[in-house]
Amino acid sequence: MDIPGRDIEADDDYNPFENRKLAHPTSDLDTLIHLLKGSLGSGILAMPMAFRNAGLYVGLLATFAIGGICTYCVHILVKTAHELCRRMQKPSLGFAETAEAAFLSGPPAAHKFSRLAKAMVNWFLVIDLLGCCCVYIVFIAENVKQVVDNYAKEIDWLPYNMNIRYYMLMLLPLLILMNLIKNLKYLAPFSMLANLLVGSGMGITFYYLFQDMPKLEERKAFAEISTMPIFFGTAIFALEGIGVVMPLENNMKTPTHFIGCPGVLNTGMFFVVSLYAFTGFFGYLKYGEDTNSSITLNLPQDEILGQSVKLMIAIAMFFTYSLQFYVPMEIIWKNVRHLFGARKNLAEYSIRIAIIIITLCIAIAIPNLGPFISLVGAVCLSFLGLIFPAAIETVTFWDRPNGLGRFNWVLWKNIFLVFFGIIGFLTGSYVSICEILEGKN
Repeated sequence: MDIPGRDIEADDDYNPFENRKLAHPTSDLDTLIHLLKGSLGSGILAMPMAFRNAGLYVGLLATFAIGGICTYCVHILVKTAHELCRRMQKPSLGFAETAEAAFLSGPPAAHKFSRLAKAMVNWFLVIDLLGCCCVYIVFIAENVKQVVDNYAKEIDWLPYNMNIRYYMLMLLPLLILMNLIKNLKYLAPFSMLANLLVGSGMGITFYYLFQDMPKLEERKAFAEISTMPIFFGTAIFALEGIGVVMPLENNMKTPTHFIGCPGVLNTGMFFVVSLYAFTGFFGYLKYGEDTNSSITLNLPQDEILGQSVKLMIAIAMFFTYSLQFYVPMEIIWKNVRHLFGARKNLAEYSIRIAIIIITLCIAIAIPNLGPFISLVGAVCLSFLGLIFPAAIETVTFWDRPNGLGRFNWVLWKNIFLVFFGIIGFLTGSYVSICEILEGKN
């Protein structure tokens, strides 16, 4: 990354979009599909549990509020990246590169923190995505366990009510074999299959949700204040897809359409937030206080249709683990590959296996899915989705003429976002850790 020494007029002369050389740029529709694919993940299965911790109506309003804030923070990040591309005269920047460029081109006092900013974004992305991998292991084990327990009553050789940790251990050789695949191209068919399985599973889940629906009055409109941090962590885990945003925008044929009006981002996030709110609302309405950490666990254990959903979701999460694992492994390997000389292949495979074992050990240590989801959301995504974008925008425009707007409203707005993210991080982490230690789900 170059140290900027350009004046403001020179910034305006450079158009990064005209200098992007893409072999296969994506259309607006392609980008919208990829955005939906990247944002619609396992978090949707946890939204009914989130509503259980917020209440029916508070959960609905808060889901749209958090979704709106997350979307706005993505706008901030992309808009700031465009500005920094002009200043640095680069056609595109990733999330971590945007953080580095912001501190390099900001006030002189901030320059020395540029490498730290880039490293923090990268390592929070690594922790976030590996945290998701841990969550997927628990998802898989819980859903498979329910199906096996149902048949174990009639089949002697099947283990009945076996500890969930043993199911996780049995996943290890399969996870290792799957994640020795280094080429993303070869993972694409598994991604397509995972999407089909999740779509089919959610369709069947909605079929169950709308049978014998109870009255609205039977559910709490709002829950206790003490459980709201769990809602926050779960909702932001489900809704925050900022990790996929910059790669998608950087590969667009018309990147100005990404944050336009209505724009790809607004259209995609409106659909995502609405679907998550819909699932959370009706999932909690259906099952009330019996709502589990994954809505699939509420489906009938003794019906073939319900069992098929659990297995479909388990298989989909198994394949999704590999896709989530790919990005943090790339970041880690990029930073350590120079240490291994001629034995790079052996070292890379060893690191892959070691990281898989670490995610499995964490999942075994914390098998309580609900608080685990909330903890990952509160710790990682509060920073990635709220605090970092606000800090990057503030540093970028700090010393620009009228860069912070009239009455410094940009600064005050970003202080609110950072404060909101810190409060969510502290309260969500504290409550999640307490529930994990107490063994609740």
